[in-house]
Amino acid sequence: MTDNRITTVRLGNDGPEVGVQGLGCMGMSWAYGPSDGEQSRAALERALELGVTLFDTADAYGVGENERFLSPFFKAHRDELVVATKFGIDFAPGRSWTRVIRNEAPYIRQCVEASLARLDIDAIDVYYMHRRDENVPIEETVGTMAELVREGKVKHLGLSEVTAGELRAAHAVHPIAAVQSEWSLFSRDIETHVVGAASELGVALVPYSPLGRGFLTGSFTNAETDLTDSDFRRTQPRYTGENAAANAALLEPIRTLAKTHDATPGQIALAWVQQRATAHNLTVVPIPGTTKPHRVEENTAATAIVLTEEELSLLEPIAGQVSGDRYPDMGFTSAGRE
Repeated sequence: MTDNRITTVRLGNDGPEVGVQGLGCMGMSWAYGPSDGEQSRAALERALELGVTLFDTADAYGVGENERFLSPFFKAHRDELVVATKFGIDFAPGRSWTRVIRNEAPYIRQCVEASLARLDIDAIDVYYMHRRDENVPIEETVGTMAELVREGKVKHLGLSEVTAGELRAAHAVHPIAAVQSEWSLFSRDIETHVVGAASELGVALVPYSPLGRGFLTGSFTNAETDLTDSDFRRTQPRYTGENAAANAALLEPIRTLAKTHDATPGQIALAWVQQRATAHNLTVVPIPGTTKPHRVEENTAATAIVLTEEELSLLEPIAGQVSGDRYPDMGFTSAGRE
């Protein structure tokens, strides 16, 4: 694997400068089955060595445990990296996958203080509204977030899984540095409206699950049979039952291009996401998640792969043929919010 550092870009018009690929840290303590703390810490260090500077977490990941786990690494390299965390998802007591979305001002203030304490830092670099509570006006939510900026507790604002209209309304209250939404060869709904609005406003896109939660890499073919009982992906319709079998068949063009580029399928999938920046004239910083140093090396190396127009055309039909929803009926759905 190369030791070349990745290039940098700016999040939003006035946001922080970051590596063109970030690191999603959720799986280091939550959602994807058993984790290895020592291995995860090595992955964090390797990412920073390779120029990854945007590290993404949330208060919902392990109900604060992910932020606590990351705190020593963040503190040790505070001047070298950008800390992104989120508020907005509260889990129903005793029901691990049942989510309650909250955006009211007192809750936001409670969340930011708790995150600052767990992270043990003075200010959060990018603070996201994790999900949208439609019972609270977006202007009110972002107004409260803007107060946190003025108070020095937060430096830049982000939103996750918002509509184009919500992004415009939010940006009118306070500049938004980034929108985080699922964007991959399997999930392209945001291209309909949100991507255009972000490009127009100068807002960066931070795609989460750019590898289809690992499915696009071929690391598993059916979540129910290949993954542990505690793995969140076993609840996702796309990766189970008949849907999994149908979707696995869609990976053939990815594998073909991987052979052409002497790359892995995951690298082709990531290269496609990275090239959305050129296709849509905006900054794109995907945050693939991993707990393994060698996967960090593999993922960052994908930033050097350039797919031709002919190769891109082979991948174009995939998203329209995907079977199954992104999320199950678990008290939260992002349907219609892309």
